[in-house]
Amino acid sequence: MAEAREPKRPRNPTGTGRAGKGAPVRKPARPASAGGSAASRQQAARKGSATGASRKPAGAGRAGAAPGAKGAGTAGAGTERYLRHDDSLRAKIAGFGVTFREMFRPVVTEQYPEEKLPTQPRFHGRHQLNRHPDGLEKCVGCELCAWACPADAIYVEGADNTDEERYSPGERYGRVYQINYLRCILCGLCIEACPTRALTMTNEYELVSKDRAGMIYEKQDLLATLAPGMEQPPHPMAPGTTERDYYLGRVTGAGERRTPGSGDAGREPHHERGDHHEREEEVQR
Repeated sequence: MAEAREPKRPRNPTGTGRAGKGAPVRKPARPASAGGSAASRQQAARKGSATGASRKPAGAGRAGAAPGAKGAGTAGAGTERYLRHDDSLRAKIAGFGVTFREMFRPVVTEQYPEEKLPTQPRFHGRHQLNRHPDGLEKCVGCELCAWACPADAIYVEGADNTDEERYSPGERYGRVYQINYLRCILCGLCIEACPTRALTMTNEYELVSKDRAGMIYEKQDLLATLAPGMEQPPHPMAPGTTERDYYLGRVTGAGERRTPGSGDAGREPHHERGDHHEREEEVQR
């Protein structure tokens, strides 16, 4: 077995030769017998490579490239492009195209309120409580319109009809009906909720008043005017008719029951209901 060699003695700290008698002896960084862990050796290797990595000088760069050459080239191209478009006649007058176009258009002035232009057929205006052809009210006081209103602008109180005092076909009618147009947003949800088509919307849009109380419309303000052949309620229903006959539009303006024609014998009730609604929509238009 070979004998273990002792490590060489370190050099003199001054670097002039071997250490003398009085010179301190430096200990080796790592004894020969101690190999050290692999992790410590890898860490030392990484530290050495990072410390000794070559770096470019501060002034080093592309050969022959002047400072700011790239930025200067881009700015120059943009300036050239801008000047080329600015010299064209089209670019000079493009900004005034809208101005010149409006200068030669005729001015249309609406002489409101002396002249009122017609609105669209489906325009949402003031509400109207409709009547049956004999004058009885279509509202049955169910309060569904008040429940459907998102603005809480409708107030309804229902009451019972009697044989001596009847305002609508069936059991009940709307005794109190109010719409607060300070809250109403004219969305039309109340129209969709009405089961008897009693509430519709007209094209009237002039809803103004000098005080807040005038914007709360009562039942008499919303009821449709009496057409020829109608009778002011309360009055009894047409002889020989039922609430269903009124709902299906089988009552005439003279307070008589309309006799179905030969073509109506095999028709379903919901078809008649749809035709009745279509006729009412045409009248509202």
